[in-house]
Amino acid sequence: MFKKVLIADDLESINQGVSTILKKLNIENISKVQYCDDAYVKFKKAIIDNEPFDLLITDLSFQTDHREQMLKSGEDLITAIKKEHPEVNIIAYSVDDRLQQVRRLVNIGVNAYVCKGRNGVSELSKSVKSVYEGKRYFSPKIAKALNNKSNLEIDIYDVELLRNISIGKSQEEISAIFKTKGLSPSGLSSIEKRLNKLKIQLNSKNTIHLIAVAKDLGLI
Repeated sequence: MFKKVLIADDLESINQGVSTILKKLNIENISKVQYCDDAYVKFKKAIIDNEPFDLLITDLSFQTDHREQMLKSGEDLITAIKKEHPEVNIIAYSVDDRLQQVRRLVNIGVNAYVCKGRNGVSELSKSVKSVYEGKRYFSPKIAKALNNKSNLEIDIYDVELLRNISIGKSQEEISAIFKTKGLSPSGLSSIEKRLNKLKIQLNSKNTIHLIAVAKDLGLI
């Protein structure tokens, strides 16, 4: 089992709860921090001291306060560490179950994504065991983000189109906005075709239904 674990969450009660779970797994060397910058510094110092952490468990959302932070979110922290040390095991532990968020973290290289909630404690315990065995773990709640049926070809253009539709912009207005931003294609016929394609991809009956599905999937 892992020997040394770093926990990062802005709520001390969560940090303590995660620590309790780890101790039940016979992990005793546990460090807890409430700021992403502190987590990064502690992580880097451990490497310099030749006593690196085996595992990082971090929340994604950190509330801002009087302290100015370079790394403002768990995603920032994960990105920074994975960029320099891609071999490090990282578990994201968050209430955010949006499809796009999960996919971003998977692309960055997280080893597990656990949803906080009713089953969060048992799932986190399972995730630690799975990651230790060299496997990935994802809460059943967000596993759909990784299966083939949810493997949608949605790009930045699509997200921007959906976002503008969701705030009430007409296709004519979106065309003008896209031309200003240099987004292509920006013609009315192209925008209409892309919307129809999205309706098919997301199995939507109409534009209102399309936006509702896109929000449910965390695309916008």
